[in-house]
Amino acid sequence: MSDVVIHAEKLGKKFQIGHHTARQENFREAMIRGPRNLLRGAVDMLRGRSVIAGDTIEEFWALRDVNFEIRSGEAVGIIGRNGAGKTTLLKILSRITEPTEGKVEIRGRVASLLEVGTGFHPELSGRENIFLNGAILGMTRVEVRRRFDEIVDFSGVEKFIDTPVKRYSVGMYARLAFAVAAHLEAEILVIDEVLAVGDSEFQAKCLDRMSKVANAGRTVLFVSHNLAAVMALTRRALVFGDGQLHFDGPIEAAITRYAASLSKTSEDRNWGRGRNATLISANLADGQDGPTDRYEPGEPLRVRVVIETDGMPGMSLELLLRDELNLPVAFYSSAVFSQVSLPPAAGRYECTISLQPYDLAAGEYCFDLKTTYTNIGEDHRVDNALRFVVDACSPGGIPYNFKQGSGQGTLALRLEAPLRFAALPTPDPG
Repeated sequence: MSDVVIHAEKLGKKFQIGHHTARQENFREAMIRGPRNLLRGAVDMLRGRSVIAGDTIEEFWALRDVNFEIRSGEAVGIIGRNGAGKTTLLKILSRITEPTEGKVEIRGRVASLLEVGTGFHPELSGRENIFLNGAILGMTRVEVRRRFDEIVDFSGVEKFIDTPVKRYSVGMYARLAFAVAAHLEAEILVIDEVLAVGDSEFQAKCLDRMSKVANAGRTVLFVSHNLAAVMALTRRALVFGDGQLHFDGPIEAAITRYAASLSKTSEDRNWGRGRNATLISANLADGQDGPTDRYEPGEPLRVRVVIETDGMPGMSLELLLRDELNLPVAFYSSAVFSQVSLPPAAGRYECTISLQPYDLAAGEYCFDLKTTYTNIGEDHRVDNALRFVVDACSPGGIPYNFKQGSGQGTLALRLEAPLRFAALPTPDPG
């Protein structure tokens, strides 16, 4: 018997979206438009279609021609930018919505956690919602009762289990909702970015639980922008973009593919403008003061940023260095760490920030840039504004390439002085 539990073939989902006309209308056009939209809405309602508001209707394919198979016991990550089609896919797999074309075959019961508290009734207590949510997910009352104590213990809300959930915080909602989905006896567990609302301790607890679920032979589909969490839990990932499946393979290659798409996006996009200061451009500078996209470990890390300001005083420039998993590595603030404000006179300036040498692991990195003001806080922010690559890192010239993905972090530590060993007395055997 085949161990394939999910089979998607030429899967597609189409939505209709409305647009309002922005041009100026005369009185006659306005009088015609109202009844026409009302008639169209009535026809859609009679035919059982969604009523779409707007003057013009556009077809939008959230998914198109998606094909993949997932086997029993696999933990699979699903990654991609916002709007790539990830959540639409999970809603189809969870039978919340039907595909427009193609088909998906699922063997086994699916437990879904797509939104915090989905299926919870705000007026019911946590205890009552556990049984309600279990019934929605297809569990019998006996099955829920058998796992009830584990669910409550895992959630950490036992003190409030008989309190209506409308009084729960968002974090308490997330804890209880995840606990129910993770402990019910479904063959397939679908998780969509719900861990973002929990604290670090709860996130670690959830990842451990999902790992145990996968090791027990059940299937886990995990959507998250936290690439470190995806890498820790899964060995395979599907990379989506613009409603299409761009890559299906090992997690390391999937993250590399996703990082490359982020790099292209950051290069092509418009940075926009701030209220009082605008980040215009940024580049890394090499030893000859020329632009580069490569950094040599052990050399000063020099960043040049062009900023336009209206002259409001108190402006600060902040840099956040991220690794290829999008995790923070280092932070710099001109006001906090250097106690220097940028020029208050209006105009365009090139600011050069020369940071101390780092032994960064081989791989890709990016800088998020931000301007802030003493009184108003953040003014202009550009994520993934500057990307660069470290080809190789051999701290101290040793024949060893320290690289990301080795499980040893992203920054090699150097000794300030040679290692010292001091002999200690031999312990008394008695």
